[in-house]
Amino acid sequence: MPTASPSSPASLSSPALGIRDVAPESVLVLGGGRAILLQLANPAVGHGVARHSDFATRPLSRLSGTLSYVYAVTCGSPIDRAAAVRRVSLAHRPVHGTRTVSAPAYNAFDPQLQLWVAATLYESATRVHELVYGPLPDADAESVYRDYGVLGTALQVPPGLWPADRAAFAAYWSRATSGLATDETTRSVARQLLHPTTGPVWLRLAMPLGRLVTTGLLQPAERALFDLPWSPGRQRRYNAVIGVIRLIYPRLPTRLRQAPMRHYLRAGRALAARDRAA
Repeated sequence: MPTASPSSPASLSSPALGIRDVAPESVLVLGGGRAILLQLANPAVGHGVARHSDFATRPLSRLSGTLSYVYAVTCGSPIDRAAAVRRVSLAHRPVHGTRTVSAPAYNAFDPQLQLWVAATLYESATRVHELVYGPLPDADAESVYRDYGVLGTALQVPPGLWPADRAAFAAYWSRATSGLATDETTRSVARQLLHPTTGPVWLRLAMPLGRLVTTGLLQPAERALFDLPWSPGRQRRYNAVIGVIRLIYPRLPTRLRQAPMRHYLRAGRALAARDRAA
């Protein structure tokens, strides 16, 4: 998607971009693995996922569920959004646990935990968008940021809990990431995510590239949380992959770039129709 420079006439007269200009871009899915790893690094979220998700037998389930929700609330109709929120809320109902010696208490309806999940999705998506398209002008970036709050506020995050602007978000992100930690339980889930032994053949064939991009998008301290190896050679390969994506992806037809969004919206509508019929 083309962006105007901050000083160009177009940026002064055109309305600021919003989430519907950014979220449909399928290249943002490249940040999905990073977002999930960061979610796992919040001990409460990580142990909730470890207890209630099954990466070993359904390696695509969390990513597919997240994409269905994100596309519905950011790009779908009010009916799409309501159906997606209902599905997520029903899935979250059994996700709670009390504190033990080896695990913190968690509850999927906790607004602070939902805020963290939404924050990882926003931060990872905008990081990939900037890598491919370059930085957005400030007004566009601020508008897109405000819109992304819907990922949390559509569920149980009060609107006032989403940081007011990008500066407030940066402060929140710094505080939140300083408290990240992993243990063998959450690192085991990460290994299942990054090294699937089940699922479609194409997934297992694509995972070496997926691991490279996911690990490359992480900061060094974030890689260390999961004992993920990195080296100058991996950095060169990562840079080359991002360079190819930056060269090719923006030149693809819009319809092709947004095909995953249409797929997940159709799938969500079909699932909602089945639920109503049942």
